[in-house]
Amino acid sequence: MVEIIPIDTPSLGDRSYLAHDGDVALVVDPQRDHDRVLELAGREGVRITHVLETHIHNDYLTGGLALAEQVGAAYHVNAEDPVSYDRVPVRDGDVIEVSPSMTLRAIATPGHTFTHLSYALSADGEDVGVFTGGSLLYGSTGRPDLLGPDHTDALVRHQYASAHRLADEVAGDAGVFPTHGFGSFCSATRSDATSSTISEEMRVNPALTQGEEEWARDLLAGLDAYPAYYAHMGPANLAGPDAPDLDAPAPADKSEIRRRLEDGEWVVDLRTRTVFAAGHVPGTFNIGLDGQFSTYVGWLMPWGSDITLLGESPEQVAEARRELVRIGVDEVAGSATGGPGDWSDEPLATLPRATFAELAEVRHHREVAVLDVRRAQEYEAGHIDGAVNVPIHEILTRLDDVPRGEVWVHCAGGYRASVAASILAAHGRHAVAVDDSFERTAEIGLT
Repeated sequence: MVEIIPIDTPSLGDRSYLAHDGDVALVVDPQRDHDRVLELAGREGVRITHVLETHIHNDYLTGGLALAEQVGAAYHVNAEDPVSYDRVPVRDGDVIEVSPSMTLRAIATPGHTFTHLSYALSADGEDVGVFTGGSLLYGSTGRPDLLGPDHTDALVRHQYASAHRLADEVAGDAGVFPTHGFGSFCSATRSDATSSTISEEMRVNPALTQGEEEWARDLLAGLDAYPAYYAHMGPANLAGPDAPDLDAPAPADKSEIRRRLEDGEWVVDLRTRTVFAAGHVPGTFNIGLDGQFSTYVGWLMPWGSDITLLGESPEQVAEARRELVRIGVDEVAGSATGGPGDWSDEPLATLPRATFAELAEVRHHREVAVLDVRRAQEYEAGHIDGAVNVPIHEILTRLDDVPRGEVWVHCAGGYRASVAASILAAHGRHAVAVDDSFERTAEIGLT
């Protein structure tokens, strides 16, 4: 019996997969920190013989090359991808015999990229699943605009045709196993589904239920901004990322942390927004590990900047380092653990927190500015009267657009608001972080 096991990376909204027959295993789209894959294979008691990429990834660095080299597996990448390393070239229609009981069939599914491949997995001659990468997702597809506007129109047409090809050529009861779609910005739209089949997607996926023109129009209209660090992922994946260095960063003492803050370097507090608000080193940014840490560091931090990590424990710093190497941030200038009293001799700063109900109440008594740091499409779908929209990924370049005086900062749930409010506070602004669900604004009468 073939078993397919997902390997989740929630902070990036992605999944890798290990499939095995009890003896031999294949791996699809592994993240750069491939030690997780090796640990899983060890627990399952299987040996990895094949590693496959569905496409050249835009949102993370692959661990495929390093994993394949370490275990001596065949590394399968599309023959048309201009990579700088040796691989087993794969083309549409190729059949890969993984073991006597497992066979993969390569299916060209362009749309997310021009050279995208999906792999239909058969066990004893019957389709049991298809690894769809950034092609057919749960209730959606991968976005077609990551290669630039000159290619978007062609790719969206390819994406529609690819979804239909999968529906036509893969058995209806076969499971669908996408790489993106769990919060990844590589997904065109969001879905809460955690599993699906080809038949289920034929019932619910707009790419399979709508006409091409309607679907393409709706999909393109719904595309929003994506992280700036994506620009660096494709070239790095074509070059072939090496195994990551997960060793602990060099320790930074109080004087070193102060110097780095004075020099304008990035010093990031990894703690939750609640703990950060209660007391932190002035000038530090709060990008907590309890949210999409690597996504927002990669989006906000100028590429190549020095970064220092402040965490409650060595384990917290180690987790952050792991998150960062997944997107190619290999150099961490230093780290410190404990609490803010261990990181600075200066008086600690606090960050006021509030709810939307408190915002509504305070606006009855005095004038305060409201800063909405959600993405533009979120803002356009509904916003607080009088709120100024500066999406979080633009906050550092648009500080002059942030209203002066007391600014109440909000997003959809509180995480991004804390990140933005900490940045504003570090720049000397009077910020209040609204830590609340935006859904409550309607009942309160703010929208």
